[in-house]
Amino acid sequence: MTPEKPEDMIVLGRVSSVYGIQGWVKIYSYTEPMDRILDYGHWLLNMNGRWTPITVDKGRSHGKGMVAHFEGCDDRDQAKQYCGADIGVTSDQLPTLPDDEFYWYQLEGLRVVNEQGVVLGKVEHMMSAGASNDVLVVSGSADSIDRQQRLIPYVPDVYIKDVDLEAGQIRVDWDPEF
Repeated sequence: MTPEKPEDMIVLGRVSSVYGIQGWVKIYSYTEPMDRILDYGHWLLNMNGRWTPITVDKGRSHGKGMVAHFEGCDDRDQAKQYCGADIGVTSDQLPTLPDDEFYWYQLEGLRVVNEQGVVLGKVEHMMSAGASNDVLVVSGSADSIDRQQRLIPYVPDVYIKDVDLEAGQIRVDWDPEF
C-alpha cells in the first residue's frame, strides 16, 4: 500500500500527541468534515521520511479534535513514536468527485490566468475561510505580471471560470490590481 511515487501521497492530517495511557493518539484532521479522516481505516504515517502503513481500529471526535487508536498499539510509550507524523493515503483511495469538483491538492501548483490572459501566478496553497468559501492563495511566479500574493475566493462561475487540470491552469475573473 505504500505509494509508487511521492506525488501519489495525499496528506489528510497529523498525529499531534498521545492521549491517555492505552495507546490512543490525538489527531489533527485536514478533512472536511474532520471525522472523515476515519473513513480511511488504513493510513500511511510519515515517520522519519518513510511512509509506514498503519491500521486504525478505533477513532472518534473528542472536543474540537479527534482521537484514534492503532491496531497493536496499547500503551502511551508505544504511541509516542507516532507523534508529529503526517497521516497520508494514496490518491487512489480518495473518492471520485463529480467533474466540476476538485481536491485542494489538485489545484495547488496550477497557473492562474485572468480572462484577459494576464498571468497572476501559481496556486501556492488553499485555505478555508470558514463557512463562506475556500480561498486560492496565489503567489507571483517567473512568468506572472508581478510577485504579489493574491487571495482569490474559490467561487465557481463568479471568480473561478475554468479549471483545466490537463493544461495545469485555472482561469479566473480577477483584476490584477486586487
